[in-house]
Amino acid sequence: MSRHPMTPEGLEKLREELKRLKSVERPKVIEEISVARDHGDISENAEYEAAKERQSFIEKRIRDIEDKIANAQVVDPSKMSTDRVVFGVMVTVLDLESDEEVCYQIVGADEADVAECRISVTSPVASSLIGKQVGDLVQVVIPRGMRELQILEISLP
Repeated sequence: MSRHPMTPEGLEKLREELKRLKSVERPKVIEEISVARDHGDISENAEYEAAKERQSFIEKRIRDIEDKIANAQVVDPSKMSTDRVVFGVMVTVLDLESDEEVCYQIVGADEADVAECRISVTSPVASSLIGKQVGDLVQVVIPRGMRELQILEISLP
């Protein structure tokens, strides 16, 4: 099994989602299936089919989250060094083409949220930054082409 790196906050969010799925969503969809069955012939019952699809999605998501929690490699960013870019740190970069400064926190895949400047450790930008130091120039291949970034600062979140 592969390890899933994540921050303590990311692990807690997964646990909360799992709890919600098991205690709220699963019972709700079971009730929807029961109500749809009561409507008669289930072979042509759209409500029944929709509820069964939703149940399948919920059960798959539960298994997926349980797997990620079981294989979690929790990394506490507050204990990281800031001499190099590593999982969990905040890194401020300068895009040399647009002259724009951007700050990212490098997090696990399930925690990534571009709107909050949290990028997955497996993303092209994060992969290129890992192991680099302040002042380093980094070339990043992204779908729009090549970008050159300069690391300005590495800090703790």
